[in-house]
Amino acid sequence: MDTKSLIIDIATKLFQKQGYTGTGLNEILKLGHLTKGALYHHFPGGKEELLLACIRSLHEAIAEDIESIFERQPTTAEAIGAVLDRLIFLYETEGTIAGYTISSVVSGIDTLSDPVRRACAQLYVEMQGIFRRRLAEDGLAAEKASSLALMVNASLEGGIVLCLTTQSTEPLLAIKQWLPTMIKELESSE
Repeated sequence: MDTKSLIIDIATKLFQKQGYTGTGLNEILKLGHLTKGALYHHFPGGKEELLLACIRSLHEAIAEDIESIFERQPTTAEAIGAVLDRLIFLYETEGTIAGYTISSVVSGIDTLSDPVRRACAQLYVEMQGIFRRRLAEDGLAAEKASSLALMVNASLEGGIVLCLTTQSTEPLLAIKQWLPTMIKELESSE
């Protein structure tokens, strides 16, 4: 792994575990056995530029995984169920699903800059776009597909946060029980 990727990997894990404000650059450098010169060579803008790189990296991984799951499922309801199954499996086998959300990375976002907020929003917009396109393909009217895509996104993100804070898959299991059923009912009413 090259130095830049190593820095992003270490920083992402620390940001997920401790939040942006709870993670110091010296801690990242120590874990990677790196110098400040190496960090500032790759991230001259410092910690915030590094955070943006971490968000972009998470963005790519999360969007790619969701796209892959959606491509393998015949309906949106089944795809959402498969996404939830994946999240539950990850939590049960790895003890965390922090890598599937950016909320753990940007805790304290109210104090972060507009570029960071925009990077986070871009991930959510892309995820909603995946959900919206599939819902439209399944026959939902554009306005209803957009609204439901937002609700799916909020449910998944909220379920992940609840799962991480309660240290239980119960929130994701509850969402899995109701969300696909609700999607099927809305699709059949169109």
